[in-house]
Amino acid sequence: MQEIKYKKNKWINLVDPSNEDLVKLAKKYRFHELDLEDCLQETERPKIDEYDKYLFIILQFPVYNKKHHRFDTEQLNIFIGQDYLITVHKGKLKALNEIAEACQSSIKSKKIFFGEKQGTGYLLYEIISVLFNAIFPITDKIQISTKKIEEKIFESMRAKDELFNIMILKKNVITLRKILLPQRSVIAALEHKQKRFLPEDLVIYFDDIVDQIESLWNILGTQKEIIESLEDTNESLLSHNINLTMRTLTVFSAIMLPLTFLTGLFGMNVQLPFVEAMSNAGHFWSIIAIMGIVGIALFAIFKLKKWL
Repeated sequence: MQEIKYKKNKWINLVDPSNEDLVKLAKKYRFHELDLEDCLQETERPKIDEYDKYLFIILQFPVYNKKHHRFDTEQLNIFIGQDYLITVHKGKLKALNEIAEACQSSIKSKKIFFGEKQGTGYLLYEIISVLFNAIFPITDKIQISTKKIEEKIFESMRAKDELFNIMILKKNVITLRKILLPQRSVIAALEHKQKRFLPEDLVIYFDDIVDQIESLWNILGTQKEIIESLEDTNESLLSHNINLTMRTLTVFSAIMLPLTFLTGLFGMNVQLPFVEAMSNAGHFWSIIAIMGIVGIALFAIFKLKKWL
Protein backbone atom coordinates (compact mmCIF):
# COMPACT_ATOMS: atom_id res chain seq x y z
CA MET A 1 0.00 0.00 0.00
CA GLN A 2 1.42 3.36 -1.10
CA GLU A 3 0.03 6.39 0.70
CA ILE A 4 0.81 9.75 -0.87
CA LYS A 5 -0.27 13.03 0.75
CA TYR A 6 -0.34 16.50 -0.79
CA LYS A 7 -1.79 19.36 1.25
CA LYS A 8 -5.25 18.17 2.34
CA ASN A 9 -5.49 15.44 -0.28
CA LYS A 10 -4.46 11.80 -0.10
CA TRP A 11 -3.81 9.13 -2.71
CA ILE A 12 -3.74 5.48 -1.63
CA ASN A 13 -2.36 3.12 -4.28
CA LEU A 14 -3.25 -0.44 -3.31
CA VAL A 15 -1.45 -3.12 -5.32
CA ASP A 16 -2.78 -6.71 -5.40
CA PRO A 17 -4.68 -6.35 -2.11
CA SER A 18 -6.02 -9.12 0.06
CA ASN A 19 -9.60 -9.24 1.25
CA GLU A 20 -8.47 -7.99 4.68
CA ASP A 21 -6.84 -4.90 3.15
CA LEU A 22 -10.04 -3.99 1.35
CA VAL A 23 -12.13 -4.54 4.49
CA LYS A 24 -9.92 -2.11 6.43
CA LEU A 25 -10.39 0.56 3.78
CA ALA A 26 -14.11 -0.10 3.62
CA LYS A 27 -14.50 0.42 7.37
CA LYS A 28 -12.51 3.63 7.29
CA TYR A 29 -14.26 5.20 4.28
CA ARG A 30 -17.58 3.31 4.51
CA PHE A 31 -17.46 1.75 1.07
CA HIS A 32 -20.30 -0.47 -0.07
CA GLU A 33 -19.62 -4.21 0.18
CA LEU A 34 -20.57 -4.74 -3.48
CA ASP A 35 -17.75 -2.41 -4.49
CA LEU A 36 -15.30 -4.56 -2.55
CA GLU A 37 -16.54 -7.64 -4.41
CA ASP A 38 -15.99 -5.83 -7.70
CA CYS A 39 -12.40 -5.06 -6.69
CA LEU A 40 -11.71 -8.77 -6.25
CA GLN A 41 -13.25 -9.69 -9.62
CA GLU A 42 -11.07 -9.55 -12.73
CA THR A 43 -13.77 -9.50 -15.39
CA GLU A 44 -15.98 -6.64 -14.25
CA ARG A 45 -17.30 -4.35 -16.97
CA PRO A 46 -16.18 -0.68 -16.86
CA LYS A 47 -18.73 1.43 -14.97
CA ILE A 48 -19.37 4.28 -12.55
CA ASP A 49 -21.35 3.85 -9.32
CA GLU A 50 -22.40 7.03 -7.55
CA TYR A 51 -22.87 7.21 -3.77
CA ASP A 52 -23.48 10.03 -1.31
CA LYS A 53 -19.85 10.50 -0.35
CA TYR A 54 -17.83 8.93 -3.15
CA LEU A 55 -17.69 7.62 -6.70
CA PHE A 56 -16.63 4.08 -7.55
CA ILE A 57 -15.12 3.71 -11.02
CA ILE A 58 -13.97 0.60 -12.87
CA LEU A 59 -11.71 1.04 -15.90
CA GLN A 60 -9.76 -1.46 -17.98
CA PHE A 61 -6.44 -1.16 -19.80
CA PRO A 62 -4.40 -3.50 -22.02
CA VAL A 63 -1.29 -5.28 -20.75
CA TYR A 64 0.92 -7.14 -23.23
CA ASN A 65 1.51 -10.84 -22.58
CA LYS A 66 4.88 -11.68 -24.16
CA LYS A 67 4.47 -15.42 -23.66
CA HIS A 68 1.29 -15.68 -25.72
CA HIS A 69 1.83 -12.59 -27.94
CA ARG A 70 -1.48 -11.07 -26.92
CA PHE A 71 -3.04 -8.33 -24.82
CA ASP A 72 -4.61 -9.15 -21.47
CA THR A 73 -7.03 -6.87 -19.64
CA GLU A 74 -5.91 -5.20 -16.41
CA GLN A 75 -8.67 -3.78 -14.24
CA LEU A 76 -8.28 -0.50 -12.35
CA ASN A 77 -10.70 0.17 -9.49
CA ILE A 78 -10.97 3.77 -8.28
CA PHE A 79 -12.64 5.29 -5.22
CA ILE A 80 -12.76 9.08 -5.20
CA GLY A 81 -14.19 11.41 -2.56
CA GLN A 82 -13.75 15.03 -1.61
CA ASP A 83 -10.17 14.75 -0.38
CA TYR A 84 -9.00 11.23 -1.24
CA LEU A 85 -8.35 8.97 -4.20
CA ILE A 86 -7.86 5.20 -3.86
CA THR A 87 -6.65 3.03 -6.73
CA VAL A 88 -6.83 -0.77 -6.52
CA HIS A 89 -5.14 -2.96 -9.14
CA LYS A 90 -2.88 -6.00 -9.67
CA GLY A 91 0.28 -3.99 -10.27
CA LYS A 92 0.64 -4.65 -14.03
CA LEU A 93 -0.10 -1.07 -15.08
CA LYS A 94 3.40 0.23 -15.66
CA ALA A 95 2.38 3.85 -16.24
CA LEU A 96 0.40 3.98 -12.98
CA ASN A 97 3.27 2.49 -11.01
CA GLU A 98 5.61 5.12 -12.45
CA ILE A 99 3.25 7.93 -11.38
CA ALA A 100 3.06 6.56 -7.82
CA GLU A 101 6.84 6.20 -7.57
CA ALA A 102 7.37 9.72 -8.94
CA CYS A 103 4.93 11.23 -6.44
CA GLN A 104 6.56 9.36 -3.57
CA SER A 105 10.06 10.49 -4.46
CA SER A 106 9.47 14.07 -5.62
CA ILE A 107 7.45 17.01 -4.31
CA LYS A 108 7.62 18.52 -7.79
CA SER A 109 5.83 15.45 -9.19
CA LYS A 110 3.14 15.78 -6.52
CA LYS A 111 2.51 19.37 -7.60
CA ILE A 112 2.27 18.28 -11.23
CA PHE A 113 -0.12 15.36 -10.70
CA PHE A 114 -2.26 16.84 -7.93
CA GLY A 115 -2.28 20.33 -9.43
CA GLU A 116 -1.98 23.46 -7.34
CA LYS A 117 -5.70 23.79 -6.62
CA GLN A 118 -7.48 20.85 -8.27
CA GLY A 119 -6.58 18.11 -5.73
CA THR A 120 -7.74 14.52 -6.21
CA GLY A 121 -9.96 15.43 -9.14
CA TYR A 122 -7.01 16.61 -11.18
CA LEU A 123 -5.00 13.59 -10.01
CA LEU A 124 -7.77 11.34 -11.32
CA TYR A 125 -7.61 13.10 -14.68
CA GLU A 126 -3.80 12.77 -14.83
CA ILE A 127 -3.88 9.04 -14.01
CA ILE A 128 -6.58 8.21 -16.56
CA SER A 129 -5.00 10.43 -19.20
CA VAL A 130 -1.54 8.88 -18.77
CA LEU A 131 -2.96 5.35 -18.92
CA PHE A 132 -4.86 6.03 -22.14
CA ASN A 133 -1.85 7.84 -23.61
CA ALA A 134 0.15 4.66 -22.96
CA ILE A 135 -2.03 2.88 -25.54
CA PHE A 136 -0.80 5.09 -28.40
CA PRO A 137 2.69 3.48 -28.48
CA ILE A 138 0.91 0.11 -28.66
CA THR A 139 -0.94 1.22 -31.79
CA ASP A 140 2.38 2.43 -33.24
CA LYS A 141 3.92 -1.02 -32.70
CA ILE A 142 0.92 -2.66 -34.39
CA GLN A 143 1.36 -0.29 -37.32
CA ILE A 144 5.05 -1.21 -37.61
CA SER A 145 4.21 -4.93 -37.49
CA THR A 146 1.54 -4.42 -40.13
CA LYS A 147 4.03 -2.66 -42.40
CA LYS A 148 6.54 -5.52 -42.03
CA ILE A 149 3.90 -8.07 -42.99
CA GLU A 150 2.88 -5.91 -45.95
CA GLU A 151 6.50 -5.82 -47.17
CA LYS A 152 6.82 -9.60 -46.86
CA ILE A 153 3.62 -10.12 -48.85
CA PHE A 154 4.24 -7.66 -51.68
CA GLU A 155 8.02 -7.28 -51.99
CA SER A 156 9.10 -10.93 -52.09
CA MET A 157 9.30 -12.90 -55.35
CA ARG A 158 6.90 -15.49 -54.00
CA ALA A 159 4.25 -14.74 -51.42
CA LYS A 160 4.96 -16.17 -47.99
CA ASP A 161 2.25 -17.48 -45.73
CA GLU A 162 1.82 -14.69 -43.15
CA LEU A 163 -1.54 -15.93 -41.91
CA PHE A 164 -0.30 -16.67 -38.37
CA ASN A 165 1.22 -13.20 -37.92
CA ILE A 166 -1.85 -11.57 -39.43
CA MET A 167 -4.13 -13.48 -37.05
CA ILE A 168 -2.06 -12.33 -34.04
CA LEU A 169 -2.33 -8.69 -35.12
CA LYS A 170 -6.03 -9.05 -35.87
CA LYS A 171 -6.72 -10.58 -32.47
CA ASN A 172 -4.76 -7.84 -30.68
CA VAL A 173 -6.61 -5.07 -32.50
CA ILE A 174 -9.97 -6.68 -31.70
CA THR A 175 -8.94 -7.00 -28.03
CA LEU A 176 -7.93 -3.34 -27.84
CA ARG A 177 -11.19 -2.23 -29.45
CA LYS A 178 -13.13 -4.47 -27.06
CA ILE A 179 -11.37 -2.79 -24.12
CA LEU A 180 -11.98 0.74 -25.41
CA LEU A 181 -15.60 0.36 -26.53
CA PRO A 182 -17.40 0.39 -23.12
CA GLN A 183 -15.08 3.04 -21.69
CA ARG A 184 -16.12 5.69 -24.19
CA SER A 185 -19.46 6.03 -22.44
CA VAL A 186 -17.94 5.66 -18.95
CA ILE A 187 -15.57 8.59 -19.38
CA ALA A 188 -18.32 10.64 -21.02
CA ALA A 189 -20.55 9.97 -17.99
CA LEU A 190 -17.69 10.91 -15.66
CA GLU A 191 -17.80 14.45 -17.07
CA HIS A 192 -21.20 14.92 -15.46
CA LYS A 193 -21.09 12.71 -12.38
CA GLN A 194 -17.84 14.18 -11.12
CA LYS A 195 -19.42 17.59 -10.38
CA ARG A 196 -20.48 16.61 -6.86
CA PHE A 197 -16.95 15.66 -5.84
CA LEU A 198 -14.67 17.52 -8.27
CA PRO A 199 -14.38 21.15 -9.41
CA GLU A 200 -16.58 22.03 -12.38
CA ASP A 201 -13.66 23.42 -14.36
CA LEU A 202 -12.34 19.85 -14.70
CA VAL A 203 -15.06 19.04 -17.25
CA ILE A 204 -12.86 20.22 -20.11
CA TYR A 205 -10.04 17.94 -18.90
CA PHE A 206 -12.20 14.82 -18.94
CA ASP A 207 -13.51 15.88 -22.33
CA ASP A 208 -9.89 15.70 -23.47
CA ILE A 209 -9.78 12.05 -22.34
CA VAL A 210 -12.89 11.35 -24.40
CA ASP A 211 -11.06 12.81 -27.39
CA GLN A 212 -8.10 10.51 -26.64
CA ILE A 213 -10.35 7.46 -26.63
CA GLU A 214 -12.05 8.54 -29.87
CA SER A 215 -8.66 9.02 -31.50
CA LEU A 216 -7.53 5.56 -30.37
CA TRP A 217 -10.80 4.06 -31.59
CA ASN A 218 -10.36 5.61 -35.04
CA ILE A 219 -6.71 4.50 -35.28
CA LEU A 220 -7.59 0.93 -34.34
CA GLY A 221 -10.51 0.98 -36.76
CA THR A 222 -8.17 1.95 -39.59
CA GLN A 223 -5.65 -0.70 -38.56
CA LYS A 224 -8.41 -3.31 -38.43
CA GLU A 225 -9.39 -2.53 -42.03
CA ILE A 226 -5.75 -2.67 -43.19
CA ILE A 227 -5.16 -6.01 -41.47
CA GLU A 228 -8.32 -7.47 -42.97
CA SER A 229 -7.17 -6.28 -46.42
CA LEU A 230 -3.77 -7.89 -45.87
CA GLU A 231 -5.48 -11.10 -44.83
CA ASP A 232 -7.53 -11.16 -48.04
CA THR A 233 -4.47 -10.30 -50.13
CA ASN A 234 -2.37 -12.98 -48.46
CA GLU A 235 -5.01 -15.62 -49.14
CA SER A 236 -5.39 -14.47 -52.76
CA LEU A 237 -1.64 -14.60 -53.41
CA LEU A 238 -1.32 -18.03 -51.81
CA SER A 239 -4.25 -19.31 -53.86
CA HIS A 240 -2.67 -17.86 -57.00
CA ASN A 241 0.64 -19.59 -56.26
CA ILE A 242 -1.16 -22.86 -55.66
CA ASN A 243 -2.99 -22.47 -58.97
CA LEU A 244 0.32 -21.83 -60.78
CA THR A 245 1.83 -24.93 -59.22
CA MET A 246 -1.20 -27.04 -60.08
CA ARG A 247 -1.13 -25.76 -63.67
CA THR A 248 2.53 -26.70 -64.04
CA LEU A 249 1.90 -30.16 -62.61
CA THR A 250 -1.10 -30.60 -64.88
CA VAL A 251 0.94 -29.69 -67.97
CA PHE A 252 3.66 -32.20 -67.10
CA SER A 253 0.99 -34.80 -66.43
CA ALA A 254 -0.45 -34.08 -69.88
CA ILE A 255 3.02 -34.52 -71.43
CA MET A 256 3.55 -37.81 -69.60
CA LEU A 257 0.15 -39.22 -70.57
CA PRO A 258 0.95 -40.06 -74.26
CA LEU A 259 4.43 -41.24 -73.24
CA THR A 260 2.85 -43.61 -70.76
CA PHE A 261 0.49 -44.77 -73.51
CA LEU A 262 3.44 -45.54 -75.82
CA THR A 263 5.33 -47.51 -73.18
CA GLY A 264 2.17 -49.44 -72.41
CA LEU A 265 1.53 -50.11 -76.08
CA PHE A 266 5.01 -51.42 -76.81
CA GLY A 267 5.10 -53.27 -73.54
CA MET A 268 2.17 -55.54 -74.47
CA ASN A 269 3.05 -59.22 -74.64
CA VAL A 270 1.85 -59.57 -78.29
CA GLN A 271 3.57 -59.41 -81.68
CA LEU A 272 3.27 -55.91 -83.21
CA PRO A 273 2.82 -55.80 -87.03
CA PHE A 274 5.76 -53.51 -87.89
CA VAL A 275 8.54 -54.84 -85.69
CA GLU A 276 9.42 -58.08 -87.46
CA ALA A 277 12.03 -56.44 -89.68
CA MET A 278 13.71 -54.63 -86.80
CA SER A 279 16.23 -55.87 -84.26
CA ASN A 280 15.67 -55.61 -80.53
CA ALA A 281 18.07 -52.67 -80.33
CA GLY A 282 16.22 -50.96 -83.15
CA HIS A 283 12.93 -51.42 -81.30
CA PHE A 284 14.27 -49.69 -78.20
CA TRP A 285 15.78 -46.65 -79.90
CA SER A 286 12.78 -46.25 -82.19
CA ILE A 287 10.43 -46.13 -79.20
CA ILE A 288 12.73 -43.67 -77.41
CA ALA A 289 12.80 -41.43 -80.50
CA ILE A 290 9.00 -41.49 -80.83
CA MET A 291 8.55 -40.66 -77.14
CA GLY A 292 11.12 -37.82 -77.38
CA ILE A 293 9.41 -36.32 -80.42
CA VAL A 294 5.97 -36.51 -78.78
CA GLY A 295 7.25 -35.00 -75.51
CA ILE A 296 9.09 -32.13 -77.25
CA ALA A 297 6.08 -31.40 -79.46
CA LEU A 298 3.70 -31.24 -76.50
CA PHE A 299 6.13 -29.08 -74.53
CA ALA A 300 6.43 -26.67 -77.47
CA ILE A 301 2.65 -26.47 -77.83
CA PHE A 302 2.13 -25.70 -74.13
CA LYS A 303 4.95 -23.12 -74.19
CA LEU A 304 3.41 -21.48 -77.25
CA LYS A 305 0.08 -21.19 -75.45
CA LYS A 306 1.92 -19.77 -72.39
CA TRP A 307 0.73 -22.54 -70.11
CA LEU A 308 4.29 -22.94 -68.82
